[in-house]
Amino acid sequence: MSIATVILAAGKGTRMNSDIPKVLHPIAGAPMLVHALQAARSLEPAGMVVVAGHGAEAVTQVVQEYDEETQVVVQDEQLGTGHAVQQARAALDGFDGTVIVLYADTPFVRPETLQAMIDARSTQDVVVLGFEATDPGRYGRLKMAGETLEAIVEFNDATEAERAITLCNSGVVACDAATLFSLLDAVTNDNAAGEYYLTDIIGLARARGLSAGVVTCPQAETLGINSRAELAAADALFQQAARATAMEDGVTLLDPASIYFAYDTVIGRDTVIEPHVFFGPEVTIESGARIRAFSHLEGCHVARGGVVGPYARLRPGAELSEDVRVGNFVEIKNATIDAGAKVNHLSYIGDAFVGAGANIGAGTITCNYDGVLKHHTHIGARAFIGSNTMLVAPVSIGNEAMTASGSVITSDVEDGALAIARAHQTEKPGMARKLMQMLRAKKARQTRGN
Repeated sequence: MSIATVILAAGKGTRMNSDIPKVLHPIAGAPMLVHALQAARSLEPAGMVVVAGHGAEAVTQVVQEYDEETQVVVQDEQLGTGHAVQQARAALDGFDGTVIVLYADTPFVRPETLQAMIDARSTQDVVVLGFEATDPGRYGRLKMAGETLEAIVEFNDATEAERAITLCNSGVVACDAATLFSLLDAVTNDNAAGEYYLTDIIGLARARGLSAGVVTCPQAETLGINSRAELAAADALFQQAARATAMEDGVTLLDPASIYFAYDTVIGRDTVIEPHVFFGPEVTIESGARIRAFSHLEGCHVARGGVVGPYARLRPGAELSEDVRVGNFVEIKNATIDAGAKVNHLSYIGDAFVGAGANIGAGTITCNYDGVLKHHTHIGARAFIGSNTMLVAPVSIGNEAMTASGSVITSDVEDGALAIARAHQTEKPGMARKLMQMLRAKKARQTRGN
């Protein structure tokens, strides 16, 4: 069955109290819109359409960064969900298959649930995603006659008896494209809100003798986000699920509640994650690694056997090969650390290559930025960089070379050489005692003067 998806992302989100379009507020490091796009993409659709409105330019940019082939259309006036879906009509011209309507602010509908809706389309003309609500509140209600969905009634238009129904509407709909737009043509705005409701297509379909059914899912999948509090709740829900999945996949989380995952974090089994670790987007950790407490990782890769932290920061472009050690208060950015190398203490390695088995002493800095451009540092295999070395890029340190502690290295060092670049040490006999006596006397005079 050919599938296309329409994702509604036009709302302003007034309750967010934000200049940012609601659908661009992040959950686990990605705009909630991206979560909806991921769910849609899992169906391998023939086409994807996003209906933007408020902040359309910013929404379009996010969509294009995710998938250049996804089309964006604009709903200039927000006249309801039915009107929003109508805006996708031209983009789907000629499409002959099932259209699934999704919502950018309802980002947790699982691919398995969407597949169940597609399967249900084999026996139903229109399929709606519903859920049993513990507190139905202001959700639209699904009026059933046995297994048949007769109508969806919005809360504002519902009778007391209809408001007592606990089977609620998520808003997600699957329908043949031609049928969907034919039904939308018949939708009116004769309701309490004066809007064109997508939900009205159910009553219209039944009046035409078409069948309508319901697929249900847990209420958590249909969580809608309209406020900062709901955004925080959604993020917490995502984290809870991500932690459970990681542990099921063989990852040890020493304090699960303190670990923060991004939407795309990948961790191999037998990896140990210590407390208070933060994963930003685009992090991959291979099997058997250990990420120690209070470390922050984003845009990086850690190979098998790697140990990171505690209190380490891996920034975008950090590539750690097998059995690399990155220790406390070390920052790695846009750098490859080859197998078995060690950067154990208080160092910054940026725009660099560190060869296999090299040892980077405490306080080492690659001075990579001249105020305009970034420059590269190359450190050879089995090199030994003495503590408190400043490597002024561009510079290359040869294989098995050494730098003396406290050196400022501005020129290349050949293989096997020792580079010493620091001021000559001089010694003044007895001067330390004399200096301290002078300072103490000065302090005593100041004390008496006060």
